[in-house]
Amino acid sequence: MLIEELLVAEKHDKTFVQGYQMEKAKLASAVSLYLAREEVGLTQVELAEMAGTTQATIARIERGDNVSFEKLSQLAQAMDKQLRVEFI
Repeated sequence: MLIEELLVAEKHDKTFVQGYQMEKAKLASAVSLYLAREEVGLTQVELAEMAGTTQATIARIERGDNVSFEKLSQLAQAMDKQLRVEFI
């Protein structure tokens, strides 16, 4: 079964849809952090030092682990960027 077929089949299951949307949002934030960090030319270690956190924390966020808005804001500030959350 293709992922598209699974999504169509499960679109009426609220629990599935909520879980899917949550994972999709976590992945989007992970990719966004990675791209922002690469854009400013920082390694995970360098960003961690600038943001007062650990490289392991940066790595966890970039692989899609759950993260607080406070931590994302802290990282954005360290890169001289703004954190934006959108409901679309």
